[in-house]
Amino acid sequence: MAFSKNEAFTDTDQQLALWAKALSHPARIAILRELAQRNACICGELVANLPLSQATVSQHLKVLKEAGLIDGEIDGPRICYCIDWPALKEMENALILLFNQIKPCC
Repeated sequence: MAFSKNEAFTDTDQQLALWAKALSHPARIAILRELAQRNACICGELVANLPLSQATVSQHLKVLKEAGLIDGEIDGPRICYCIDWPALKEMENALILLFNQIKPCC
């Protein structure tokens, strides 16, 4: 039976790593900012506001969606994206806990 090295880590640590990976590109951070600023589901406007091609934006959206940080709703022939606020709050809480665990005592 094969053993995955990921099994050696807690679910929380694996989720934190997934979120960190999703935030590891400045374009994805810019996308989150844009979605938060509008506080609504948006489609094509993301491409118009970023210096990236449609295909590149779509790939970044896919990463954010797979990490559970955004939702995508089908609206006719397009998909509209918005922030998954409960997931973002969960990530915030997990990061605060992590930083509290690893900060120096002095």
